[in-house]
Amino acid sequence: MSDQIIGLHDWFESPTGRYLLAWERRQFDLAVADIFGFHALQLGLPELDALGANRMPHRWLATQTPTPGAAFATDFSALPFSANSLDLVVLPHSLELASDPHTTLREVERVLVPEGRVVICGLNPTSIWGLRQRRARSPHRVGSQKLFLPEAGEFIGYWRLRDWLHLLGFEVEVGRFGCYRPAFSSEKWLQRFEWMDRAGARWWPILGGVYFLVAVKRVRGMTLLSPAWKASRALAAAPVSVANSSTLTRASAPKDEKTK
Repeated sequence: MSDQIIGLHDWFESPTGRYLLAWERRQFDLAVADIFGFHALQLGLPELDALGANRMPHRWLATQTPTPGAAFATDFSALPFSANSLDLVVLPHSLELASDPHTTLREVERVLVPEGRVVICGLNPTSIWGLRQRRARSPHRVGSQKLFLPEAGEFIGYWRLRDWLHLLGFEVEVGRFGCYRPAFSSEKWLQRFEWMDRAGARWWPILGGVYFLVAVKRVRGMTLLSPAWKASRALAAAPVSVANSSTLTRASAPKDEKTK
């Protein structure tokens, strides 16, 4: 059965993997370009520069094992950052490879500042690709059919992930699916079914091979205050009651003049 197993990095070199990475790169570029702050972190997948379009001054790539191009290696469930210190964390397929994805997500919530963003993409088990993977893994087909998706990791459903984010206090801002072409391993056949990306997004949107999420960390009871100069300016511009001048004149006149 060992010859049937596909490694994650090898899979991304396949025609299907390159097709997936191209779609995800476009989504990350659109999502992170307008997220501002000072510190951004990418966890895993050095094949994809998920922070390439972001303009924060401090951006790091972290992997679980020493990898060329990575700033450091760390356990994703114990990040070497203090609480409320990062403005953006991106997880391209990182939760799928984590030994405890829920703990990893909780750690991301810890290090994000209030109103910080997390951007996540993952393979969708509820898709044509996921169906083919389950068939290849079924007890009756083990060893007889090659896996289409990587063997490593555990795929997390889109709605399950949204529930996790909600429990941790995140609010999902963006949620979309992509990669609707059939489970072909040939570049030629993938190109022939390019039309399915347009049709799938319209007719069966939740069945894409991959999903993409952007969520913001909300803190209950926290109110964002406007800068002090705005409050001063508003106070200075507020209308002020002015007494009627004729009333003031009559009130200040001497009593003997009034009797004349």
